Amino acid sequence: MKKRYKKWSIALVVLALIAGGAFIFRNQLAVFAFDMFFSDKVEETLNESYKPIEGKEEVVRQITEPFSILLMGIDQRSKEVGRSDTMIYSVVRPQDNKVLLVSIPRDTYTEIIGKDYKTKINHAYAFGGAKMSIDTVENLLGQKVDHYATVNFEGLKDVVNALDGVKLPITEDIVNRDPNHEKFRIEGNKPIYDGQEALYYVRYREDSDMNRTMRHRIFLDALMNRAIELDKIGRLPELINIMGQNFTTDMRPKYMIDLAKTMLSKGSIPSISNYMLHGSGKMMSGGWYYLPLEEDMEYVQQLIANWMNPNTDVSQLMQPRQLQPE
Repeated sequence: MKKRYKKWSIALVVLALIAGGAFIFRNQLAVFAFDMFFSDKVEETLNESYKPIEGKEEVVRQITEPFSILLMGIDQRSKEVGRSDTMIYSVVRPQDNKVLLVSIPRDTYTEIIGKDYKTKINHAYAFGGAKMSIDTVENLLGQKVDHYATVNFEGLKDVVNALDGVKLPITEDIVNRDPNHEKFRIEGNKPIYDGQEALYYVRYREDSDMNRTMRHRIFLDALMNRAIELDKIGRLPELINIMGQNFTTDMRPKYMIDLAKTMLSKGSIPSISNYMLHGSGKMMSGGWYYLPLEEDMEYVQQLIANWMNPNTDVSQLMQPRQLQPE
C-alpha cells in the first residue's frame, strides 16, 4: 500500500538564511554585522510576509522564552487548492539555541475544527487556511500553537538555484515509478544538485515515512551549510527576496530579527531535534488514512510540554526517540 507523506522543515530556512549570512563573523561580531549589512533589508522583506490571523490574540513574551510555531509547506500547483502537505509542530528555545520538530503526517485522520467532521489533517488548510490548521493541530495534540509559518514548495527551487545548488548524499538513483505519481529520476553520486532535483528529493514518496523524515533533515542541514559558505554571503539579499515571496507568518518582523540576533549570539547553528507522530495506515471510506497511536500521542504531548516549559533546564530536556532508517 502506497503511503503519501511529505514532511520537511523548509520554513526554518527563513531563519537559517537570516542567521547564516552573518554566522561567519561569530558571536557579538555576528550581531554587529547583521545590524550593519542585513537588518533593514530583512525587515522590509518580512513586512510583506507578515499576515496575522484575524481574531487571534497576539502573543507577548520575552525574546528568550520558548514558543511554539506550526510550520506548513504548501504544495500548490497550477490552479489546485493549496494543502499543507507538510505540518510540523515546532518548539523554539532561543536561550538554549535548540529547536524541536514534531512532524504530523499529512494523512493523519482527525477532526477538522470548524468543519465538525473527520478527514485528513492536511485538508484543514484548504478549508480554512492557517487558522483552521492551527485550531485542528491544537485539538489533535492538546497543545497551544503560538505562531504559524507557511512556505510554498515551489520557492524551494529558486532558493537552491540562487545558492548554485546543494550537496546531497544520494548514493544511487532515486526514481518515482508509481504511475499515479509525478515522474522523475535523480541521478546518484553527483557533486551538486540543482533546485529541481532538490524539490524532487523532498517530494519523493515511494519509500518509508522514517526515511523521508530523515531525508528532509538532511536537506535542511545541506541548505543551511550551503547558505553560510563564504562565497554565498553576498547573495543573502537575493535569498531573502525569494523567501519573502513564498513565505507568510504571524510573527512580527522585528521579533523575528531579534530572535535571529539572539540565536546568532550563541555562536553556532541551532541544534535541531526531530520526532514523527507514530501510527499505522488504514483504508477507510475509499481512502488511505494515518491513525496515530494513542500511547505515542501521550508521549508527544509530554515531549512538547517538557520543551515548552521555560523552567526546564537544558540538561532536563527530553531527547526524542531516535528515528532509524528502514
